[in-house]
Formats: sequence, structure tokens, C-alpha cells
Amino acid sequence: MGRLCWAHFLNRGFETCGSTLPSQGLRLLMRYKSYSAAMKTLLVMDFDHTIIDDNSDTWIVKCAPEKKLPQELIDSYQKGKWNEYMGRVFKYLGDKSVEEGEIKKTMIKMPFTEGMLELINFIGKNKDLYDCIIISDSNTAFIDWILKAANVDSVFDKVFTNPAVFSRDGFLILEGFHVHECDHCPKNLCKKKVLVEFIDKQSQKGVKYSQINYIGDGENDFCPITSLKKNDVAFARKGFTLYKMLSEPPQEFVPVESSVVGWTSVFKMCP
Repeated sequence: MGRLCWAHFLNRGFETCGSTLPSQGLRLLMRYKSYSAAMKTLLVMDFDHTIIDDNSDTWIVKCAPEKKLPQELIDSYQKGKWNEYMGRVFKYLGDKSVEEGEIKKTMIKMPFTEGMLELINFIGKNKDLYDCIIISDSNTAFIDWILKAANVDSVFDKVFTNPAVFSRDGFLILEGFHVHECDHCPKNLCKKKVLVEFIDKQSQKGVKYSQINYIGDGENDFCPITSLKKNDVAFARKGFTLYKMLSEPPQEFVPVESSVVGWTSVFKMCP
């Protein structure tokens, strides 16, 4: 994995802007950052098990009768079709008259990963140095509620996720984010396609990044990491699928060029 340490990530940025770290553990994410006043760093974040310390799609089960789903509904899941499965879960909750307010009240109780709010707030105070986006297979309703409840929604320049809105009948309707041709990703979302297109659009606007740092945990975070370059850093949460995949990269993917750092919390960023 290499002995990079998140504790070095924001050092240069803190020194430049004269900020004081609330904790030494927040000196993270940029071991090899060559700071340039003309170029920002792009921070790319997953949401479930990265920003928040659980899975928003499974957390919603707390709203179900007896806080569990029927076995036949659970068994209906097919690999690569999680979005379709969640659509059925939302329909079940609607059939059981679980209202929007109850779902929102439950979702905003989700815990943030240790130290993540401190990191996000620091980024928000230093937007001249950092752009920050979310690419997630969750949905717009959950992410919007949770970020706004924590008063950090304005920190993120873009949130790329599956659209979700409540119908007049009170059902949460979920759609796929886009159509793509990647064989490695669920059909509703290829995070690599999203990341590459975002960087291209930024470049067309004259915005280029000195470094890209990707923070994630899941299998669908591996594909976008293959687009990172040598100067970039992939931060994979230890104990989760992404970390295992980066330890033994699947042969069907192109080699990973970026540095890799394992993490357990924002306050414990060294492998």
C-alpha cells in the first residue's frame, strides 16, 4: 500500500492560509502536494461509509414496520441492480404509509465518520485552495437532507448521485444517474465517467487541478481511481472492499497509478 500519511495532506494549505488545525490528525490528504496559487486541489468523496459512517440505503430500514424488510423483498436483489432493488424498498415503505417527514427525521440521525465534519468545515473555510465534489450511489434526497442538517451542504461544488423525489402519493421515486457503457459498474452509475467528465468540463472553463484526492470505501470506487495519475492519491477505508481491491487489483482493470493510503477515520490517517 505504501507508507503515505493523511497527516500531511493539508499541511501546505494550512501554512498558506494561516489556519490552525483543531487536531494534528486533520493534517491529511496530500503527501505530495506541490502547492500553486493558480491551481486548486480537487477532493472527491464517496458518501456512504465515507462521509457518513453507515449505508444510507440500509439505514432507511429503520423506518420499516418492526424495522425490517420482508424476506422476499430482500431476496429480490440482483448483483449490479441495487438501484432497482432500492426502488422496490421505497415502494414498500410507501405502501406501508411511511411518510416523507418520518424518513427525513430518521435519515438526518445518521452519524458522520469520525473527523469528517471537521475536514469538511476546514475545506469550506478554504475554498480558494480546494474544490470538493461527491460522487455517490445514494440519492439526492438522502444526501441533501443529511448535509443540510449538518450545515455543510454549501461546501460541495457538485453532488453527483441518483435523482430521488417524492410523488404526490408520498412515494419516494428513484431514478438512475445516467447511462454508460462501463462493464465494471452498476448500470445506473459509473463514477469514473462522472469524474472524467467533471474534470474535462472544469478544464474547458480554465480550471485545472494540481492534484486529485479520492476518498472512498466501496467496489464502485475502484473504477474512478483507475483514472487518477501518479501525483494523485486514493484514500481507501480499511476493512472495506476498496482497500482489499487496491491491495490485490483485479486483472480486468487498468493498473492504478496513484498513491494509495488506507484510513479508518480522519483522525487516524496513517497506515
